[in-house]
Amino acid sequence: MDMIFSDQELERYSRHILLPQVGATGQAQLRQAAVLVIGAGGLGAPLLQQLAASGVGHIGIMDHDRLELSNLQRQVLYGTDDIGLFKVEAAARRLKALNPLIKISPYAVRATETTLDDLVPHYDLVCDGTDNFPTRLAVSDACVRHGRSLVSGAVQGFSGQLAVFRPQKGGPCYRCLFPEAEQTEAPDCGMFGVLGAATGVMGSLMAVEVMREIIGLEGRNETRVSMWDALSGTMSGFTLRRDPRCQAHHEEAVRP
Repeated sequence: MDMIFSDQELERYSRHILLPQVGATGQAQLRQAAVLVIGAGGLGAPLLQQLAASGVGHIGIMDHDRLELSNLQRQVLYGTDDIGLFKVEAAARRLKALNPLIKISPYAVRATETTLDDLVPHYDLVCDGTDNFPTRLAVSDACVRHGRSLVSGAVQGFSGQLAVFRPQKGGPCYRCLFPEAEQTEAPDCGMFGVLGAATGVMGSLMAVEVMREIIGLEGRNETRVSMWDALSGTMSGFTLRRDPRCQAHHEEAVRP
């Protein structure tokens, strides 16, 4: 691992390097890491900002949507002048302005089995900030197939959910959490609404989990599903174990 830092890097990341739990070694691990963020919306926008500012060396952004005015209430990475652009295009430009030392790879494509199989193997870790069950399941299945950890976040109204899945270590996947998701329609924030600041909180928490995974910070190794309620200001959660009936893991077992 390259432990040589330029003067610019030492100044930019000094507050990280001062932390004993991070230090120069942790910052070097962030620099050499490649993270794929799927969904550049309410969760992806603050997540991407934190990852870029923290010095994650290569960030992939996967999202096929164009920016709309209604997005700006919560998607804080963008400005009014970005309306009509692909989110990945606007995000890449703004993230490079934030930190020109990192690599940004934008992918203006839908997250399907084919596109995910093309991209996921090239990244160390995947983040899912999408807003519908079919895409979340497809992302989770790709992480199972390719042995990648998945940082998953979601927000509905005033409530947020966060989990880190490590199927390559024998842990559960998103299907283990929502076995009936394919028959369930995810709530639409365009119909029910969402607190913009809540997406910022959950996106930042996702960034913390990404850094915990990359650096190996002390903490829980089991899969913990955490729920945050913005109205009460409380966090709760539970430990999730692999479902022995989960089809994703059965398919993994029979794959040659």
